[in-house]
Amino acid sequence: MGEEREDPQKLKRIAAAAYDYENDPRWADYWSNILIPPHMASRSDVVDHFKRKFYQRYIDADLVVEAMPSSSSSQPAKQSASASAATNDQARPRSSGSSTRSSGTSATAGSNSNQTSLRWDRKTIQFSVNAWVFIVAVLAMFPLIPRSLSSRAYRLAFIGSACSSLYSLYSLHGTPRAWNLPAIQVYFQSIIATKDFIHFIYCLTFVTSHLGLKLALIPILCRALEHAAKFLRRNFSRSTLYRKYLEDPCVWVESNITTLSILSSHSEIGLGFLLIISLFSWQRNIIQTFMYWQLLKLMYHAPATAGYHQSVWTKIGRTVNPFVQRYAPFLNSPISAIQRWWFR
Repeated sequence: MGEEREDPQKLKRIAAAAYDYENDPRWADYWSNILIPPHMASRSDVVDHFKRKFYQRYIDADLVVEAMPSSSSSQPAKQSASASAATNDQARPRSSGSSTRSSGTSATAGSNSNQTSLRWDRKTIQFSVNAWVFIVAVLAMFPLIPRSLSSRAYRLAFIGSACSSLYSLYSLHGTPRAWNLPAIQVYFQSIIATKDFIHFIYCLTFVTSHLGLKLALIPILCRALEHAAKFLRRNFSRSTLYRKYLEDPCVWVESNITTLSILSSHSEIGLGFLLIISLFSWQRNIIQTFMYWQLLKLMYHAPATAGYHQSVWTKIGRTVNPFVQRYAPFLNSPISAIQRWWFR
């Protein structure tokens, strides 16, 4: 009977292991939002565990995912605990020897606590920056704020979000192995399609712009809201204040991450057309417009954002193509040339 019960789960685990995660844009988005230390993100067992969690969430909800086994960092703690127990047993006959061993044990426990506090500090810093970005972005979008304060909050929101993306890139991917051209090229090839790098370039594009496009703050707000909600749910779920005021909004944010990503992609593509329109005004910036459309092209092809952007462009094509065919067929040649560049 036990084997019959285990067979379905065994088949599901085999199917989960054989699933093509790399060609599923949801996996790249899911993995980019997993906040774990860099040394754990490089371990194959950790990646396989989160792949099974992804498969359970999006593909087969009946798959049973076991808890991830404790990491090797728990072994020093066990060794230190056994060493302290041995020290206590030997404390009566040999007090001087026990003091030496206990100091070594306390040093081991202290190093473990320092590593834990370091990991905690990284998450706390990320949360603090994203919460600050959310507040200043709301101030920048609020219509009753004075213009000088609104423009300053606008730039601070992009600077803060750029710093958050850069810190996340450093936490997940570290730095180049060597500071020479080949090593830097390999490093950039590994991060250029990640969501954090794309968001970092997006922030740099608008923080230096003279156009105060409030629509550009929507992706900033969505990202900050998503990261802040995840941190609050993971670390303050037992807090009375959280349960009373923040639990429902955080649950809503985590259950509507796809909606927020679709909203961000709509606003990012809309900004591209607004920049084209701005070329006919005195505030035009040809270089910024060209660079931003290169970024939109990267968003269309990068796995982390491709699913959402391709969906929006498909809707735009279904809406615009009938009008072009009916009222402006002479635009078919320019549109075909643009499409060849876009898909290249």
